[in-house]
Amino acid sequence: MELHNLKPNPGAKHRVKRLGAGESSGLGKTSGKGNKGQKARSGSGVRVGFEGGQMPIHRRLPKRGFNNFDFRDKWNVVNVGDLDSRYEAGDTVDEASLRACGLVNGPSDKIKLLGDGEVEKSFKVVFHKVSKTAREKIEKAGGSFADPAPKTRTPVKPEDAAPEA
Repeated sequence: MELHNLKPNPGAKHRVKRLGAGESSGLGKTSGKGNKGQKARSGSGVRVGFEGGQMPIHRRLPKRGFNNFDFRDKWNVVNVGDLDSRYEAGDTVDEASLRACGLVNGPSDKIKLLGDGEVEKSFKVVFHKVSKTAREKIEKAGGSFADPAPKTRTPVKPEDAAPEA
Protein backbone atom coordinates (compact mmCIF):
# COMPACT_ATOMS: atom_id res chain seq x y z
CA MET A 1 0.00 0.00 0.00
CA GLU A 2 1.31 3.41 -0.98
CA LEU A 3 -0.06 6.92 -0.58
CA HIS A 4 -1.08 7.26 -4.21
CA ASN A 5 -3.15 4.03 -3.93
CA LEU A 6 -5.28 5.18 -1.00
CA LYS A 7 -8.94 5.87 -1.66
CA PRO A 8 -12.10 5.93 0.48
CA ASN A 9 -14.30 2.88 0.89
CA PRO A 10 -16.97 2.39 -1.78
CA GLY A 11 -20.07 4.36 -0.83
CA ALA A 12 -18.26 6.50 1.75
CA LYS A 13 -18.31 9.55 -0.51
CA HIS A 14 -21.10 10.65 -2.81
CA ARG A 15 -21.96 13.65 -4.90
CA VAL A 16 -23.45 16.65 -3.10
CA LYS A 17 -26.94 17.57 -4.32
CA ARG A 18 -26.39 20.94 -6.06
CA LEU A 19 -29.66 22.86 -5.94
CA GLY A 20 -30.74 25.76 -8.15
CA ALA A 21 -28.35 24.95 -11.00
CA GLY A 22 -30.80 25.65 -13.83
CA GLU A 23 -33.94 23.87 -15.03
CA SER A 24 -32.11 21.23 -17.05
CA SER A 25 -30.31 19.96 -13.94
CA GLY A 26 -33.61 18.65 -12.58
CA LEU A 27 -33.07 20.59 -9.36
CA GLY A 28 -33.54 24.14 -10.65
CA LYS A 29 -36.32 26.67 -10.07
CA THR A 30 -37.97 25.35 -6.87
CA SER A 31 -34.96 23.10 -6.07
CA GLY A 32 -36.99 19.97 -5.40
CA LYS A 33 -39.31 21.61 -2.85
CA GLY A 34 -42.44 21.78 -5.00
CA ASN A 35 -44.51 24.95 -5.20
CA LYS A 36 -45.05 27.21 -2.20
CA GLY A 37 -46.43 25.99 1.10
CA GLN A 38 -44.97 25.39 4.55
CA LYS A 39 -42.48 22.74 3.42
CA ALA A 40 -41.08 24.98 0.68
CA ARG A 41 -39.86 27.59 3.19
CA SER A 42 -36.39 27.55 4.69
CA GLY A 43 -36.13 26.17 8.21
CA SER A 44 -39.65 24.85 8.02
CA GLY A 45 -41.46 21.59 8.43
CA VAL A 46 -43.86 19.95 10.82
CA ARG A 47 -42.98 17.99 13.94
CA VAL A 48 -42.93 14.21 13.98
CA GLY A 49 -46.43 12.78 14.25
CA PHE A 50 -48.18 15.97 13.10
CA GLU A 51 -51.26 15.17 11.00
CA GLY A 52 -52.32 18.60 9.83
CA GLY A 53 -54.36 19.48 12.89
CA GLN A 54 -56.21 16.14 12.91
CA MET A 55 -55.99 14.30 16.22
CA PRO A 56 -52.76 12.28 15.89
CA ILE A 57 -52.93 8.50 15.94
CA HIS A 58 -50.92 8.23 19.15
CA ARG A 59 -53.70 10.20 20.87
CA ARG A 60 -56.60 8.50 19.07
CA LEU A 61 -55.66 4.97 20.13
CA PRO A 62 -56.66 3.75 23.61
CA LYS A 63 -53.91 3.23 26.15
CA ARG A 64 -54.62 -0.15 27.70
CA GLY A 65 -52.61 -2.79 29.45
CA PHE A 66 -49.75 -2.87 31.88
CA ASN A 67 -46.15 -1.92 31.29
CA ASN A 68 -43.54 -3.33 33.63
CA PHE A 69 -40.89 -0.71 32.72
CA ASP A 70 -41.14 1.20 36.01
CA PHE A 71 -40.81 -1.97 38.06
CA ARG A 72 -37.87 -3.58 36.28
CA ASP A 73 -34.59 -4.37 38.02
CA LYS A 74 -31.77 -1.97 37.14
CA TRP A 75 -28.53 -3.93 36.72
CA ASN A 76 -24.99 -2.62 37.00
CA VAL A 77 -22.17 -4.57 35.36
CA VAL A 78 -18.58 -5.01 36.60
CA ASN A 79 -15.72 -6.93 34.97
CA VAL A 80 -13.27 -9.15 36.86
CA GLY A 81 -10.31 -7.22 35.41
CA ASP A 82 -11.50 -4.09 37.23
CA LEU A 83 -11.56 -5.94 40.56
CA ASP A 84 -7.98 -7.16 40.26
CA SER A 85 -6.58 -3.63 39.95
CA ARG A 86 -8.64 -2.09 42.78
CA TYR A 87 -8.74 -4.73 45.54
CA GLU A 88 -6.18 -6.56 47.63
CA ALA A 89 -6.11 -10.34 48.02
CA GLY A 90 -8.69 -11.58 50.54
CA ASP A 91 -10.96 -8.50 50.29
CA THR A 92 -14.73 -8.81 50.22
CA VAL A 93 -16.20 -7.32 47.06
CA ASP A 94 -19.80 -6.17 47.52
CA GLU A 95 -21.99 -3.28 46.41
CA ALA A 96 -20.82 -0.92 49.16
CA SER A 97 -17.13 -1.44 48.35
CA LEU A 98 -17.80 -1.09 44.61
CA ARG A 99 -19.48 2.27 45.20
CA ALA A 100 -16.60 3.38 47.44
CA CYS A 101 -14.00 2.72 44.72
CA GLY A 102 -16.19 4.17 41.94
CA LEU A 103 -16.92 1.03 39.92
CA VAL A 104 -20.68 1.37 40.45
CA ASN A 105 -22.46 4.70 40.20
CA GLY A 106 -26.09 5.73 40.18
CA PRO A 107 -29.16 3.81 41.23
CA SER A 108 -29.17 0.05 40.80
CA ASP A 109 -31.03 -2.93 42.21
CA LYS A 110 -28.58 -5.70 41.34
CA ILE A 111 -25.01 -6.20 40.17
CA LYS A 112 -23.60 -8.75 37.72
CA LEU A 113 -19.95 -9.79 37.42
CA LEU A 114 -18.65 -10.44 33.90
CA GLY A 115 -15.48 -12.28 32.88
CA ASP A 116 -13.59 -9.61 30.89
CA GLY A 117 -10.00 -9.32 32.12
CA GLU A 118 -7.68 -11.45 34.21
CA VAL A 119 -7.54 -12.18 37.97
CA GLU A 120 -4.51 -13.13 40.04
CA LYS A 121 -5.85 -12.33 43.53
CA SER A 122 -8.47 -14.19 45.54
CA PHE A 123 -11.62 -12.33 46.57
CA LYS A 124 -14.80 -13.08 48.43
CA VAL A 125 -17.40 -11.97 45.87
CA VAL A 126 -20.91 -10.98 46.95
CA PHE A 127 -22.87 -10.36 43.72
CA HIS A 128 -26.40 -11.13 42.54
CA LYS A 129 -25.23 -12.81 39.32
CA VAL A 130 -21.89 -14.04 38.03
CA SER A 131 -21.16 -15.12 34.47
CA LYS A 132 -19.72 -18.56 33.80
CA THR A 133 -16.31 -17.24 32.71
CA ALA A 134 -16.09 -14.85 35.67
CA ARG A 135 -16.90 -17.70 38.07
CA GLU A 136 -14.17 -19.86 36.53
CA LYS A 137 -11.57 -17.08 36.75
CA ILE A 138 -12.37 -16.20 40.38
CA GLU A 139 -12.36 -19.86 41.49
CA LYS A 140 -9.10 -20.50 39.61
CA ALA A 141 -7.50 -17.61 41.55
CA GLY A 142 -8.78 -19.11 44.84
CA GLY A 143 -11.76 -16.81 45.41
CA SER A 144 -15.18 -17.66 46.78
CA PHE A 145 -18.79 -16.58 46.24
CA ALA A 146 -21.65 -15.61 48.53
CA ASP A 147 -25.20 -14.50 47.84
CA PRO A 148 -26.04 -10.96 48.93
CA ALA A 149 -28.68 -10.38 51.57
CA PRO A 150 -31.96 -9.50 49.85
CA LYS A 151 -33.08 -5.90 50.12
CA THR A 152 -36.12 -5.94 52.34
CA ARG A 153 -38.37 -3.26 53.68
CA THR A 154 -38.81 -3.27 57.43
CA PRO A 155 -42.49 -3.40 58.30
CA VAL A 156 -43.86 -0.77 60.67
CA LYS A 157 -44.90 -2.30 63.96
CA PRO A 158 -48.26 -1.21 65.39
CA GLU A 159 -46.63 0.17 68.54
CA ASP A 160 -44.20 2.27 66.44
CA ALA A 161 -47.02 3.88 64.48
CA ALA A 162 -48.21 7.32 65.50
CA PRO A 163 -51.00 7.26 68.12
CA GLU A 164 -54.44 8.13 66.86
CA ALA A 165 -55.91 11.31 68.22
